[in-house]
Amino acid sequence: MDAVLFGAAYYDEYMPTDRIETDMAMMRDAHLNVIRIAESTWSTLEPQPGVFDFTHVDRALDAAETFGRKVIVGTPTYAVPTWLVAAHPDVLAVTDRTDAPRYGARQIMDITNPAYRFYGERVIRRLLEHTAHREHVIGFQVDNETKYYDAASRSVQAGFVKYLQQKFDGDLAALNRTFGLDYWSNRIDAWEDFPDVRGTVNGSLAAEFDKYRRTLVEEYLAWQAGIVREYARDDQFVTQNFDFDWAPGWSYGLQPAVDHFRAARAVDLAGTDIYHPTQSRLTGKEIAFGGDMTRSIKGGANYLVLETQAQGQMGWLPYPGQLRLQAYSHLASGALGVMYWHWHSIHNSFETYWKGLLSHDLESNPTYEEAGVFGAEVERHAASFTGLRKANRVAVMVSNEALTALRWFTLERGFVEGAYGPSVGYNDVLRWVYDALFELNVEVDFVPFDAQDLAHYAMVLTPALYAAPQATIDALRAYVEQGGHLVSTFRTAVADEHVTVWHDRAPHGLTDVFGATYNQFSTPDGARLAFRGALAELAGGEAAPEAKAVLELLTPTDGAEVLATYDHPAWSRYAAVVRNAFGAGTATYLATMTDPETLRGVLARLVRDAGLWEWPQELATTAPRVAVRRGTNGRGNPLTYLLNYSGEAVTLDAPVAGTSVLTGDAVEQGQPLTVGAWDLVVLEG
Repeated sequence: MDAVLFGAAYYDEYMPTDRIETDMAMMRDAHLNVIRIAESTWSTLEPQPGVFDFTHVDRALDAAETFGRKVIVGTPTYAVPTWLVAAHPDVLAVTDRTDAPRYGARQIMDITNPAYRFYGERVIRRLLEHTAHREHVIGFQVDNETKYYDAASRSVQAGFVKYLQQKFDGDLAALNRTFGLDYWSNRIDAWEDFPDVRGTVNGSLAAEFDKYRRTLVEEYLAWQAGIVREYARDDQFVTQNFDFDWAPGWSYGLQPAVDHFRAARAVDLAGTDIYHPTQSRLTGKEIAFGGDMTRSIKGGANYLVLETQAQGQMGWLPYPGQLRLQAYSHLASGALGVMYWHWHSIHNSFETYWKGLLSHDLESNPTYEEAGVFGAEVERHAASFTGLRKANRVAVMVSNEALTALRWFTLERGFVEGAYGPSVGYNDVLRWVYDALFELNVEVDFVPFDAQDLAHYAMVLTPALYAAPQATIDALRAYVEQGGHLVSTFRTAVADEHVTVWHDRAPHGLTDVFGATYNQFSTPDGARLAFRGALAELAGGEAAPEAKAVLELLTPTDGAEVLATYDHPAWSRYAAVVRNAFGAGTATYLATMTDPETLRGVLARLVRDAGLWEWPQELATTAPRVAVRRGTNGRGNPLTYLLNYSGEAVTLDAPVAGTSVLTGDAVEQGQPLTVGAWDLVVLEG
């Protein structure tokens, strides 16, 4: 695209008065150039079965065309109308938790239900017939933040049984053996005796059910995208707004209910929804994490932020400068556009206080005005900000299967999540590693667990890769042997893809790669870390860093470099961090979790020793609140973002020469450069 897409979701249906021309004029004044419509309004589009009313769609399309705004049309299938549930109660999902679903919330349907599919296809086709020909309609969003919604109806479970029959070629003995179903008489000796999976105590079977349900999302999105493509022009895209785990109340980690890498195959353009704390808690990490993930699921291609907050929920009202900084932060990760959810603050119902660009009075406010500053800047400098590509040399390997497994076998207790209180989860470990890299200004790609071509990365990290097939183990082994630098954490290569624990020395298939093994592990019980060798500088201070969550008792082999042991009366003879030369590369194993600062120190040394330490890492030590994001823009010029996530101005020596995109000033390398509070500098080389 030759322009940065900048806009908001717009709901004429929700407006208390007729003000659509006023809204479009305000969008024009703030340089918003695109709106997103229709994705939540099935009951307005089809108030009764087969009775269609496109009044609000037409009003939005006509007004956008008059004011020169582009439109993304969303299929309205993620919130079902009352008449559909009244006629077909079975469209509501029977879930892991209940047999008696009730109407009211969104995303409560069984996406495999035939009646839901029939009526869903009909409304999609009618909407596309009505909108696809409009010249200013640039693309279509299929559904909304799609997941499998914990659906566990009889039909979903019947589908799962058929999936297993195909997977095991009808061999029940193989199924029983693979999942260990002899335990507690869970063995199944006739397919017709297959029990309700919701009651299973078998983590392997439960994990396979979740894996199967993730494939339902892939099929569902492909089904919708296929319908849309029957109507879409060649110059119109199909997208979906993939979202993330919501554990602490914002976008946080890998989405448990969707395999983004597989589901993204259905769309032309990856989209995402990213929400995060602001004010004094704005760090840029959630924006970068979500952007890096969404860019990676389509092989490094640009993506669209279909939803992010303007004013957002209580406590997220951005400080002056933050909305603009946030918008540029999305572009710095490779976004081709930023859209807010939503334009105006809704006056009733569930999300009354998830506020949009406009407050409830629908008048100008500082957040709206700051959006206009960003809009004007990227409109004026579009050639600099479009088409950003990255050539990252570090990758983080992620796995939905490992995430599911560690919900069944939690780090501290080894039992199902929630059974004995809160526990550190897979996404906590993933973010522990990712956040430390972000703070070191080490930019990363994400790769799926089944990625085989890792050779173009100088370093690969595997946070808590608990479940991994033999092919993954072999790929990691070959990666190190051929010169790569592998960094793995505790609970890596514990089990196979069926969550069956390997019965050889741990970590499976990699003991000689890491130069260490273990056959016992526990919780820290006061253990601390005693660093040595290349990490000796981390041993300073009054108290050694604490071990957290879990500790594995590593026994190194001859030739391995022990970088830390445990400071503990019982465990002092065991290693906590080991590095080993293997083939042409190195492999480092972290057998316990630590505080973020200690991990940052460990990774800093490993990055140095891997030959990846450059000026962004130096800047991370001298100006820790200034994040560096880099790439090459669409006209082939290097682009460097210096993003100040703090309330104080930072002065630093310009790390590269170039032109300040936003001011037009020439900048020489080494000259003093001030980045204001909650501000940024963008240098184009």
